[in-house]
Amino acid sequence: MKRNTITLTVGLILIAIFAVLLFTYQVRQTEVALVTTFGKPSRDKFTPGLYFKMPWPIESVQIFDKRVQNFEDKLEETYTQDRFTLDVMVYAGWTIVEPKVFRESFGGSVTRAQSYLEGLVRTAKLAVVGQHPFSHFISTDENELKFGKIEEEILGRIQGTASNNYGINVQFVGIKMLRLPERITASVFDRMKEERQRVVQGLEGEGDSAASTIRGAADLSRDKILAEADTQANRIRSEAESEAAKFYAVLEKNPDLAILLSKLKTLETSLKERSTLIFDQHTVPFDLLNSTGLPPASVKGNAQ
Repeated sequence: MKRNTITLTVGLILIAIFAVLLFTYQVRQTEVALVTTFGKPSRDKFTPGLYFKMPWPIESVQIFDKRVQNFEDKLEETYTQDRFTLDVMVYAGWTIVEPKVFRESFGGSVTRAQSYLEGLVRTAKLAVVGQHPFSHFISTDENELKFGKIEEEILGRIQGTASNNYGINVQFVGIKMLRLPERITASVFDRMKEERQRVVQGLEGEGDSAASTIRGAADLSRDKILAEADTQANRIRSEAESEAAKFYAVLEKNPDLAILLSKLKTLETSLKERSTLIFDQHTVPFDLLNSTGLPPASVKGNAQ
């Protein structure tokens, strides 16, 4: 009796499991599901969870990976706008956003979708590179490089077509590798050297111009200072000569006073330091120290 009960329980459990598998399906976090009814798409599910469906052949479920799919195209030779040869490789990332359209376009095959995208990306890459000069890819001036703009233009050329016609969202495109063909590497380096030399010559010219301006300003300032100094010196010299003229006029009227002042000045100079002097009592100007050598009364009167 117990054995029959156990057998019945196991049977019911198996039936329940079979019913769950037959009438439900699960969508994981990284997946998107497309449900078809009699082979035709009827609905899709992007939200993770357990969902009900009719058993096959009424309904069937196709699961797709909704994570970003990455791929790289081939490194191939192309031409820039100014006819330079350049090897370019790009990479791209895409996701499935319309399972129904994706299934109709590629039968649900990621490999077929990626093969198509490689061709689409290649066509866009060649077209965009051909619209930009060589300096937008390789240059000694960082301001001339336009990698971001070029990547945006390639993405813009393929994004609309992939989304509207194939249920694919191309999320990003980037330049992975640039390479110069060996046959033109030397000529490109020569051109870069010429560009750098032109920059150096321009900087040298600016430096010479600035130096000339500074020298001119310094010369002008020097001439101005010298002119002001000459003017000041001439003014002082003129004032001194005027004062001297007044003094000479007084001495011309009193020659004896002039002689006396001259002797006193000479005597003062001679006796500034301690010294022993041997001289004749009539020697000028030491005759002033002799009482008999005093000036006449008329001179004393004038000095008073």
